[in-house]
Amino acid sequence: GAKARNISRTMNKHALQAVAATLLLAIIAVVGFKLAPQLKPAVDVRLPVSPCDPGRQACTARLPNGGELTFSVSPRPITPLRPLSLEVTLKGSRAQKVEVDFDGSEMRMGYNRPQLDGESQRFLGQTTLPVCITGNMTWVATVLLSDENQRSAIPFHFSLAAR
Repeated sequence: GAKARNISRTMNKHALQAVAATLLLAIIAVVGFKLAPQLKPAVDVRLPVSPCDPGRQACTARLPNGGELTFSVSPRPITPLRPLSLEVTLKGSRAQKVEVDFDGSEMRMGYNRPQLDGESQRFLGQTTLPVCITGNMTWVATVLLSDENQRSAIPFHFSLAAR
């Protein structure tokens, strides 16, 4: 009698824990699904990856409207866990908002998209990149330009060595 009741209580406790864990996973999945669009921004124009490496030099890209964007990161070379200064300048083009989305090219590295301060043609900001536990990694820094008409993405690749 008493042993059977203890076994029954233990089984009910484990069943309740399993239901709670399943419910928690479902909530996490729904939240992740709702936040997923923020990880990959919606853009109207996505340029091909620039052959320029912002870890080595300032990089310039032609914009679809005929303007020009220059993206600079300092200090160079880019190293993890060290504050980085970001600068985007525009010639022959203007933007209302500029962000730089940093992510691994082969591995998601979490949300790291600082919004740069400035107006019209010169924007400045800062960020710090995490260490990749797998060693050397190729990163993508995607400059996101927004104006009243469209949102453009201009990607640049660079390598970041583990410390």
